[in-house]
Amino acid sequence: MLAAFVGVLAGIIVSAMGFVTRLLHSVLFDISLTDNLSALSELKPGQALVPAIGGCLVGLSAWLVSRYRTTHLVDPIEANALHGGRLSLSDSVIVGAQTILSNGFGASVGLEAGYTQMGSGIASWGARQLNLRRSDVRVLVGCGAAGAIASAFNAPFTGAFYGFELIIGVYSVATVAPVMAATLAAVLVTQLFHTAPNLIEVPPIPELSAADYFPFLILGLVAGAISVGIMRLVTLVERAFVRTGCPPVFRPAVGGFAVGGLALFVPQVLSAGHGALHIQLEAGLGLGALVLLFAAKVAASAVSLGSGFRGGLFFASLLLGALLGKIFAIVAGPVMPLVVDPVVSAIVGMASLAVGIVGGPLTITFLALETTGDLAISGIVLTASIMAAIVVRQTFGYSFSTWRLHLRGETIRSAQDVGWLRNLTVGRMMRRDVKTIQVPTTLADFRRKFPLGSAQRVVAADEDGHYAGIVLVPEAYAAELDVDAETSIAQFLRYRDDMLVPAMNVKEAASIFDQSQSEELAVVDNARNRKVLGLLTESHLLRRYSEELDKAHRGALGEETVNESVGKERQG
Repeated sequence: MLAAFVGVLAGIIVSAMGFVTRLLHSVLFDISLTDNLSALSELKPGQALVPAIGGCLVGLSAWLVSRYRTTHLVDPIEANALHGGRLSLSDSVIVGAQTILSNGFGASVGLEAGYTQMGSGIASWGARQLNLRRSDVRVLVGCGAAGAIASAFNAPFTGAFYGFELIIGVYSVATVAPVMAATLAAVLVTQLFHTAPNLIEVPPIPELSAADYFPFLILGLVAGAISVGIMRLVTLVERAFVRTGCPPVFRPAVGGFAVGGLALFVPQVLSAGHGALHIQLEAGLGLGALVLLFAAKVAASAVSLGSGFRGGLFFASLLLGALLGKIFAIVAGPVMPLVVDPVVSAIVGMASLAVGIVGGPLTITFLALETTGDLAISGIVLTASIMAAIVVRQTFGYSFSTWRLHLRGETIRSAQDVGWLRNLTVGRMMRRDVKTIQVPTTLADFRRKFPLGSAQRVVAADEDGHYAGIVLVPEAYAAELDVDAETSIAQFLRYRDDMLVPAMNVKEAASIFDQSQSEELAVVDNARNRKVLGLLTESHLLRRYSEELDKAHRGALGEETVNESVGKERQG
């Protein structure tokens, strides 16, 4: 019931954001509310300045946000991967408003990022108000995003698998009911408001056989390679803006001016591309026109995102994929031993390029199925999409969303929950009752203070309290040692440069244990002061890692976890 309510809210939000955007298009570009901006055949010179004006507003909003916020805006994938689904509602409102400004003023970006941000933000806020468990918060965040995508495309299964593959990060029987409840509720709301988008009208598709798969496998490989190039191009454009020294507040205006200039010659580059996609699936443009539109759309999208406009490449990737498929049919069709149907090629290219950029092969396959209503091409679409996904994974390793996080310093590649891994730190696991001794100390004094059997290890510190190493008590009592009152304990120090700090997570600590080949290491405040805070054994670290991994696995499957409360850490 809670997931269904989240779906209702997501449907309302998508309907409202879509209406506001269409209203901006109507007022700023002099079109009707039912027309699509990217379907324009020509653009007036004065209208070419509209994206630049929108860039001024987006830049000003980003400047205001940077003045009053010290942290970056978190998106649903990052929230579910690192923060247990905790997503700021204010962050979501900011992203949603900036996305409306960007798309509404004609920048070549889609609204889907804003849709999912708002749906997930409201779901996360509600889940935290109800004090739900970490795993339930993550599922509800996925429900909010799934409902938003389902509402945007009038496709409940597409939205559901978007939630599974891209936001929750895993499919399980326990999450099917809430996610599907959210997507169905969201679609019903958009149909009730009459804001559901029209299905893509596809001309009749010829009967297909298994032999017809071969050409489209090649198309999937090509789409995967091109999607990597597009994602890298966005990064190059962004870095180019940085190198120019242009202040961030002015970059979107400059980018908007460039997009407006492109739109004077190719108006279809404006906005996400809904109208252009419908036209391209039905029209039969020549090779030159297709290549021009493809290049212009890639350039407009890269400039829009690289200059600082807010949005995504979801729908742009669908349009670019359809164009790529038609280009492939014209160029490769005559040399292929099998017939390459232009319509089938356009749909397969649409899906393959979208999978390469957005990710989620099943998500895009269901999108192709639900928007076209044709089951015959689903197998080919899925096969080609998987080929594209393999190319991206092996050569690049990121979708567009996770690539943007990687550029910011994060290492996550999906929304699978790894936040617990970062929260399981050395500071939480260490034991604070440490036996210490000061160096220099004689061996005789050491033996008097620590009789054999009283301890396994003793941490040594110098006269200033800095960590100096660890003394293994059995070594100090080795029979062959000559007990001399002048013998210093310093010669028995081990692991002088091997230490842990409280902020290290379990993965980093395990790596140091592996390098040092020690069973126990000292924990110091930092590498400079080296003040001893505690000890940590490798066995306890591995046991705690195993417990948390099992808890995360059970949470992903919707099973009850043992010892749900965190409590105080126990040292084994």
